[in-house]
Amino acid sequence: MPDADIDAIREILTAHPRPTDLAERRQRLDALGARYEVGKDIRVEAVNSGGVAAEWTTSPVADPTRAVLFFHGGGYVSGSIASHRHLVAQVGRESRARTLAVGYRLAPEHPFPAALDDALASYRFLLDAGYSASRIVVAGESAGGGLAVALMTSLRERRMPLPAGAWLSSPWVDLAMTGSSMTGKEGVDPLISKAYLQELAAAYLHGADNRNPLASPLYANLHGLPALLIQVGSAETLLDDAVRLAGAAGNADVRTTLEVWPDMIHAFTLFYQQVAAARRALTNVGAFVRAVTA
Repeated sequence: MPDADIDAIREILTAHPRPTDLAERRQRLDALGARYEVGKDIRVEAVNSGGVAAEWTTSPVADPTRAVLFFHGGGYVSGSIASHRHLVAQVGRESRARTLAVGYRLAPEHPFPAALDDALASYRFLLDAGYSASRIVVAGESAGGGLAVALMTSLRERRMPLPAGAWLSSPWVDLAMTGSSMTGKEGVDPLISKAYLQELAAAYLHGADNRNPLASPLYANLHGLPALLIQVGSAETLLDDAVRLAGAAGNADVRTTLEVWPDMIHAFTLFYQQVAAARRALTNVGAFVRAVTA
């Protein structure tokens, strides 16, 4: 049965199509996020996380020893702390954790591996601030989900302590775009398409191999990673990215939970204030974060 809540979001997205100008695209995504308020009880604090712009959000129920490190979506070229602030704050509330949202550098001005460098700097910032890796969960949406996986494989290769787990929302992990849902779901995902993702990948990679495991972590060695919670909508262009990542992680003996949410579109949790299924998904995220950091 179609989900009336997500159908309303489809109408909003259709009424505000993506512009061609990059600056306007960035403004559009920020404007989508600005539709939603952050709770008045949330404390928001800008911070420099190892040379990278970032923002703490803290709810009254947050355990100050527990942190979620969040990387926003936007295909590595758009999205911001502002566009995802309401979502990050809710994740913190559900998780009973502080959240640190990272304003990593964007392409094409700062192509690969700038975003990964900023992710590493932000993770080191948390460790230097006294957070135990066992009390940190990394998280990301879309491109931010791919960045979270690349961060963890980079930490492992550097023999740095890994976080307790990772929440990956609609992760983009294959910049070669080989999944069948790239075309199979094109008619039902109002937010992204294969052609658009190809444009974003070219801007981010700037000539790098589109199967480089630090840009496309579907091709990475995933052995030794912590527990993963992967959430994706059944109506997503990136459905196969999530499903194949879960399979690759499982084959690498990584504890993995895959949730496919019926009729949900790309990045559906961004719209949790209007979509009941997204609120239920975030409840699951909170339970996951609390469990792996207990």
